[in-house]
Amino acid sequence: MNEWDFLAEKPTPESVRVFGVDLKKGDKVRLWPKKGADILDLALKGQVATIESIEQDFDDNIHFAVLLDDDPGRDLGALRQPGHRFFFSPEEVEPLTEGAQSGAA
Repeated sequence: MNEWDFLAEKPTPESVRVFGVDLKKGDKVRLWPKKGADILDLALKGQVATIESIEQDFDDNIHFAVLLDDDPGRDLGALRQPGHRFFFSPEEVEPLTEGAQSGAA
């Protein structure tokens, strides 16, 4: 990729290690927005979500695009419609195992 081609897609990792767990598309996480997050992110604190994709910005920062498991508009998020897909950094998610998905930690 030419360093001046800002619109070219960057390759994204297949998985990202968080708390010793390799997270990938389809994995469940609990959301823990960092201090100073905006009001919408704070409203999602403790919610369970599914990773829809792993994205990488132009500064090489990794973000998980997630769909809330309790969102009635979840299918719109899967279609990448605005308002139903949320972005969190690896530091803002907690990997969930199948037995740890009920109740906030």
